[in-house]
Amino acid sequence: MTEGTQYYYNLSTGAVEEGAQSPATERMGPYATREEAERALSTAAKRNQEWEQDDEEWEEG
Repeated sequence: MTEGTQYYYNLSTGAVEEGAQSPATERMGPYATREEAERALSTAAKRNQEWEQDDEEWEEG
């Protein structure tokens, strides 16, 4: 993702930003497309759920 515009999801406003406009602590990304940035929270929630399941399986042996 070195070429082209990068998009970020602003955690404070819920808006998608073109380029890194907000402080790093207030944004998620970068994403290759605006649509990916719009789905940032649902993508993160899905990944967290998968990681939690992996942790449970690992702990169970």
